[in-house]
Amino acid sequence: MEQSRVLAALSALANETRLELVRRLIQQGPEGMAAGDIARDLDVSASRLSFHLSQLEQAGLITGRKASRNVFYSVDAVGIGRVIGYLLNDCCRSHPEVCACCTPRHAASPPEQDGE
Repeated sequence: MEQSRVLAALSALANETRLELVRRLIQQGPEGMAAGDIARDLDVSASRLSFHLSQLEQAGLITGRKASRNVFYSVDAVGIGRVIGYLLNDCCRSHPEVCACCTPRHAASPPEQDGE
């Protein structure tokens, strides 16, 4: 993946609303969520949501599909995977301690306390 694409994706994710939007869409799976439902769920106006959706779509992190009068958005798992893969493999050079933080077992562990 090109560095410029990764930077665009990271920039798109560097916003509280957009990051929460991705988190919620991940939970919805491939069927996604209608734009109107997303706006209500996040308590944002339709125009504001449209801006955020556009940023994420341009960055290759979500996709939209029209169904009847609604547009359903879902996470582009391959797009997000490429960004994460770039960070782990190209930036971190598959550093074992960094990669260990990405395992489900580690994610379920309680956070470490200072001084331990």
